[in-house]
Amino acid sequence: MPVRKFRSIEEMNGNTWRSPGDSGLHQAIRETWEFAQKTLQPRFPPGVYKHRSIEDAEKFRESWERDSFDAYQERMRSRRRT
Repeated sequence: MPVRKFRSIEEMNGNTWRSPGDSGLHQAIRETWEFAQKTLQPRFPPGVYKHRSIEDAEKFRESWERDSFDAYQERMRSRRRT
């Protein structure tokens, strides 16, 4: 992903959004997802899960998010130590 320098905030506005059908949209989405995968490395258990209620499903999802965030924090701590 290239790094771009801007001399003012006004220069940034034209480079942020892409219109549907823009030839660079697919590339921008792919680069964003690759960056998120490298940075966050989310962990979602494989499979399909049934829950008795919406509340149970939300608790289960929150535990996934908490585990992913804890793993992210641990990676950041280990990078600081080296």
